[in-house]
Amino acid sequence: MGIAGVLGWLFGTKTGVLCLLGIGILGFLLAAICLERKTRRDYDQYEDEGDAEDGWSFFDDDNN
Repeated sequence: MGIAGVLGWLFGTKTGVLCLLGIGILGFLLAAICLERKTRRDYDQYEDEGDAEDGWSFFDDDNN
């Protein structure tokens, strides 16, 4: 069973196509998790400073 047999099974059978889709979904899920962790590490550095409008709201009577 050479490369032609593997490609024939992968694209020619229902099981092969489902495996191909499953591997693709898992690959994208892994990439999304890795990129999300990197993004949080890079941009979550200012959580202690607070917002410039901390404590201000349209609905508080003492802010008007």
